[in-house]
Amino acid sequence: MSIPSHIAIIMDGNGRWAEKRGLERIEGHRIGAEVADAVSQWCADSGIKYVTLYAFSTENWKRPRHEVNYLFELMLMYITSQLERMLKEEVRMRFMGRLNELPEKLLDFTRYIEEKTRNCSKLNVIVALNYGGRAELLDAVTSLIRKGRSEITESDISSCLYIPDLPEPDLIIRTSGERRLSNFLLWQCSYSEFFFTDTLWPDFSKKEFLSILEDYSKRKRRFGAVDI
Repeated sequence: MSIPSHIAIIMDGNGRWAEKRGLERIEGHRIGAEVADAVSQWCADSGIKYVTLYAFSTENWKRPRHEVNYLFELMLMYITSQLERMLKEEVRMRFMGRLNELPEKLLDFTRYIEEKTRNCSKLNVIVALNYGGRAELLDAVTSLIRKGRSEITESDISSCLYIPDLPEPDLIIRTSGERRLSNFLLWQCSYSEFFFTDTLWPDFSKKEFLSILEDYSKRKRRFGAVDI
């Protein structure tokens, strides 16, 4: 199969999964974190080098405060519990978004994890945290203006994104039946392939993941050109 180098995932449906079972929404997030970890391992096993997970958007601050706080605490606890394994398996973790707007404890944690895993090279896990595609573009252009640029090229914008060396995603997956990007990787997705599934994120399985990879391998990516 043709394996993508970079997969990006909009992990949607945790809350609905919990509500369907009469559980609190935070239980869906807990199971969702386990699935995110499993997906990262499946990516590594498949030879995929980069996986970007949409964990918390700039719009998610509109959610109930107790849910937001739980999401942040869950991230702290879960990543900490998996750190030793990540180092052993050569998993590098990076974060992108308006990180300086995060609570100080979480901001310090992101910096700590990035430093601890910076020399790992088998798999790059990028966590989009307080991330929005429009915010990223605004921040990139603002950075260029402050540098005194009067004319801006595509390369200039690409060089000022949150993680400039991150390759554009080959494949973007969204779970839960929604058919939209929700402000995710707006600049980077111009030639990405998309796959939308009705599966709620906590129910996302390895079987479905491999099926999506098979579907991707059958697609022809022309990047604006034509077959000759």
